[in-house]
Amino acid sequence: MPIRAKLYIALVFALGSVGFAYEMLQFSSADPLRFWAYFLVTLLTSGLKVRLPTVFATLSVNFLFILVGIVSFSLPEAMVLGAGGILVQCLWRPRVRPRAVQITFSISAICLAVMAAHAVFHRLLAHPSPLGMGELHPLRIGLAAMAYYLVNTALVAGVIGLTEGKSSYATWRDTYFWAMSYHLAAASVAWLMVVLSRQEGWQSALVLFPLVYFIYRSYRMYIDRLEKDKVHVEEIAGLHLRTIEALALAIEAKDATTHQHLQRVRVYALAIGREVGMGQTDLDALQAAALLHDIGKLAVPEHIISKPGKLTPEEFEKMKIHPLVGAEILGEVKFPYPVVPIVRAHHEKWDGSGYPFGLAGEEIPLGARILSVVDCFDALASDRQYRRALPLDQAMGIIISESGKSFDPVIVDIIQRRYIDLERVAITSGGTKVKLSMDVKIERGLAPATGFAQSAEPELSLSAGSIDPLSSIAEATQEAHMLYELTQDLGNSLGLQEALAFVGVRLKRLIPYDTIATYVRRDEKLIPEYVSGENLRLFMSLEIPVGQGLSGWVADNNKPILNGNPSVEAGYLNDPTKYSTLRSALAVPLNGVNGPLGVLALYRAERDAFSKENLRILIAISSKVAMAIENALNQRLVETSITTDYLTNLPNARSLFLTLDHEVSRCQRDRISLAVVVCDLDGFKLVNDRFGHLTGNKVLRVVANGLREQCAAHDYVARMGGDEFVMLIPGSDETMLDSKIERMRRVVRMAGEVTPEPSALSLSVGVAQYPEDGTDAEELLAEADRRMYKSKRLRKQAQSQAALTGMAPARPPGDTSIAALAS
Repeated sequence: MPIRAKLYIALVFALGSVGFAYEMLQFSSADPLRFWAYFLVTLLTSGLKVRLPTVFATLSVNFLFILVGIVSFSLPEAMVLGAGGILVQCLWRPRVRPRAVQITFSISAICLAVMAAHAVFHRLLAHPSPLGMGELHPLRIGLAAMAYYLVNTALVAGVIGLTEGKSSYATWRDTYFWAMSYHLAAASVAWLMVVLSRQEGWQSALVLFPLVYFIYRSYRMYIDRLEKDKVHVEEIAGLHLRTIEALALAIEAKDATTHQHLQRVRVYALAIGREVGMGQTDLDALQAAALLHDIGKLAVPEHIISKPGKLTPEEFEKMKIHPLVGAEILGEVKFPYPVVPIVRAHHEKWDGSGYPFGLAGEEIPLGARILSVVDCFDALASDRQYRRALPLDQAMGIIISESGKSFDPVIVDIIQRRYIDLERVAITSGGTKVKLSMDVKIERGLAPATGFAQSAEPELSLSAGSIDPLSSIAEATQEAHMLYELTQDLGNSLGLQEALAFVGVRLKRLIPYDTIATYVRRDEKLIPEYVSGENLRLFMSLEIPVGQGLSGWVADNNKPILNGNPSVEAGYLNDPTKYSTLRSALAVPLNGVNGPLGVLALYRAERDAFSKENLRILIAISSKVAMAIENALNQRLVETSITTDYLTNLPNARSLFLTLDHEVSRCQRDRISLAVVVCDLDGFKLVNDRFGHLTGNKVLRVVANGLREQCAAHDYVARMGGDEFVMLIPGSDETMLDSKIERMRRVVRMAGEVTPEPSALSLSVGVAQYPEDGTDAEELLAEADRRMYKSKRLRKQAQSQAALTGMAPARPPGDTSIAALAS
């Protein structure tokens, strides 16, 4: 609670308690029976209360009898009526149990209100009064009621304003002003009761209680209706806001670059709007516009919205329609606040150079001026398809440089002063982003009702201007000759690297470039297959998701890019210390017979370095490059299937013999040793028998991956067949082999834990050394295989002997040193 509120409560409590204590010292009653009867009725009617909207407070019927007490009793008696009535009003069926400080404040406020009303009636307007009003004049009671009403409601509104940070006058006006009629009506009934009690006795005044109850029920029904209307309005407002957010989500679905864009724009815009003094209606309009200002992009083709390169003049003309289209869409919504003017003008500039109407200065709506600054700042500080996000300080520097040109200087000053704090608020209030099902594949639906369209390559037109016929003929002849050479080279090469190297060399004569990169599509990523030129290491380390970055956009949309920004490719390194020095990119999709294969991209250090003629040539050769890549990939697949085991992805027996022959020759030439290690899984048959071959296959894959991880730089592991594996280890001594084989056994034991129930797997190992045990592949494999089966036999004998004697074997089964394995 603010310190001002605490001081205010303490002051009210001090005045009320001192006044109450002083009057209680003088308490006496001229007619005790009448007083206590009214006191009882006051307590009983305190439960007849209505809850006030918007605040935690109530109004009770007891006011009527407190007002009668003010007119008919002494001040101490009237204060007792007031204090007792408000105590019951606070404690009888409250919505929330009031705290002690709330109760004491309410009693103190009522005591001060009773004192003010009693002074107005008995002293200020005492007979003979300057106004000539007698004791029972209705206006005199009405003025006393107004004094009570004003003091009580002003004190309560004051504490609400101080504790909640609101305007006390606005709180009083919105919450209590309407209750004036209630107090005037109560004053009329109180006058009747006083007159009747003077003429017929005080007991007769109680017959007006049904009238009092009728007034209470009327106001209770009125307040309940207000409460229901308030809840209904809040529900409609919530529905309205959720609808706006759903529309904003539709925009995000169209423009994938706006992740968290709307939340930041809304937080910044509302904070600036409050600082410049916008009213609640204008703030509501600004909030809706912040969410929906880009809804007109629904009318802009998606490939233009997400294009990572520069827009052409024709594309920009299409983009410029989105403020008008957005205003027309929102105009049909009939917002109760001015959203449409903000959306229509949010791309206008302070100096009049914006669009769509070229408004300038204060002709631009204030909300649009705020939104344009915030929208630009967010765009600079966010990743976009055409560049990476700028640091906040740099983005702010650009905004400041446009002050008085593109943006309102007043708005720029505010965001410059507050952007660090507002950024923190935007991050913490981000909420949960709804993920749309945009990556789901729908299996049903074979074709649209009208069938599929036939795609065609884009048509490119030459730029107008004077052309030298002889130069054109020479260039065309040279181009045709180089394309012929390129086609011949591609047709004569089966290796993928060889084919792409030919492309790089021949293409550089036609289109100058600093770097060439060929990306091959694998699943949903583009992997660099061939890179040559500057920033080679950077581009070779990329893995670009399809649909993201420059090349990812080309692959996803099957459209070329001319003079795109290469820096967005490097953004997928997730390493801000690495960046590309290249400034222009020319990229075309590569489509094979069975679908998209990848992207061919050229990069240069100069900006806008490539021409439409370069794009035409690249498109012309793209189909031939795609065919060469497809042939090379198919050839690679065939070669891989011949030498690779399909289950474990290790080299197979055929590859093993070829590699072993090569290793023996190398070791003979370099005069180094070579260990041939043959391994067999013990207990694997039991795994297949208990859990099935699918589980057995899983165990084999785990073992294969584990053995592959144990391989050093020059080691080699292959699957011989079944559950047998072979490892070639050049240049290792006995200690290193012992350590490596022990790690291999550990891998096998861990593989036994992946079965539904843990299985006891072990490894039988045989080792043959070159040149001691053989000088060719067959001799070495045969000797290692013999020793492996000898080890397996010894292990079984040890297990049998241990079972007969009831003792554990001296060494774990199969745990034999290299010296023993090689004997």
